[in-house]
Amino acid sequence: MTTQFFRFIPLLALSLGGLFFVSPAAAQSLTSCTMTYKLSGWSLVYKQYDGLGNISCSNGQRAQVALASKSIGFTIGKSEIEGTGVFSEVRNLNEIYGSFVAFEGHAGATKSIDGQLLTRGEISLALSGKGRGIDIGVTLGALTISPR
Repeated sequence: MTTQFFRFIPLLALSLGGLFFVSPAAAQSLTSCTMTYKLSGWSLVYKQYDGLGNISCSNGQRAQVALASKSIGFTIGKSEIEGTGVFSEVRNLNEIYGSFVAFEGHAGATKSIDGQLLTRGEISLALSGKGRGIDIGVTLGALTISPR
């Protein structure tokens, strides 16, 4: 019986070691991503802006994206905005694609400013930009990010 017990010890050690070992795939690290963007459009109660962006992540992933923003609220104007966005940490770039719920405030007379807080589940995005145009308002809507 003692011989069988000693044969069992290496198997037990390997099994217990497996409980404390975490594979690299299971412990996938998070990455931070930023986006530069340019949006242009108009608003009169309904706001529609379209544009392009470039996303870069700390893990080396990069993408060019198309942006489409549609919202409704107290808003009027027409402008072009260039800015930057910061995403909450993600596992990879593919988690960024899709529609984000957006709450936005914008204002300007020849020089415009825009700020948006967006969320989609666990992922959030903060946008801030400057541009030119004539606009003012507060809206609630969505920003869709898609690969280009």
